[in-house]
Amino acid sequence: MNKHRLAMAGLVITLALVTAAALAPLLSPHDPALLDLPGNLQGPSLSHPLGQDKLGRDILSRIIYGARVSVKVGVATVSISLLVGLCIGSLAGYAGRWVDEVIMRIIDILMAFPGILLAIAITAVLGPSLNHVILALCLTGWVGYARIIRGQILSEREREYVQAARSIGAGPVRILGRHILPNTMAPIIVEATFGMAGAILAEAGLSFLGLGTQPPTASWGAMLNEGSHFLLIASHLTLFPGLAIMLVVLGFNFLGDGLRDWMDVRRS
Repeated sequence: MNKHRLAMAGLVITLALVTAAALAPLLSPHDPALLDLPGNLQGPSLSHPLGQDKLGRDILSRIIYGARVSVKVGVATVSISLLVGLCIGSLAGYAGRWVDEVIMRIIDILMAFPGILLAIAITAVLGPSLNHVILALCLTGWVGYARIIRGQILSEREREYVQAARSIGAGPVRILGRHILPNTMAPIIVEATFGMAGAILAEAGLSFLGLGTQPPTASWGAMLNEGSHFLLIASHLTLFPGLAIMLVVLGFNFLGDGLRDWMDVRRS
């Protein structure tokens, strides 16, 4: 029962994030880029429920608009990484032999380096921008999906229904697309849910370092960076963006745990 409650809490947080991103212009009480220098560093008030930053901008509005950045990075990174991992993992798992060996050695090399360090290096070379963050996260993010898909295909490709499809002349593409992959989607969906949390957290970290979105675009990581200079005199500048990141990451993790239990991945 407790797990179900956590999963529902994760679903509610995820839906709230998507709603905030989709309806940001309607939900934001103020323009996120509107300057109000006389009100800089002011704490929470009736007109600014979460306070104002160093330029007097409304923190609540910037958090709501920052949800758009998080959703864009999460969806784009997971979608592209999943597509690349699906193709490479399917090729490795179904072809086997030297093809599988070469692909897995490449994956081992990539996994030997911390993903966030590779992302930092790539964005530092290409320059700070949101698209470069997505590219950097995708270059390392496909590895996990490829390993999962390969493992699932290795366990499914010799089953009776695959042998039956092969015996009637079905080609590799049809066998993979119509028979094997539909039976291996449960762990992939769960991994994609956790991947959303990882991508959002990575984007916040890169933006905190100045390698992500650039001003005046609102980003939770950039807001943490700006607020860190005023931590002792205006802690609300870092408190609320930090809570937003924490809640969203917890939400996706709770949702992923719930999906894993519901789909019974561990017994598949």
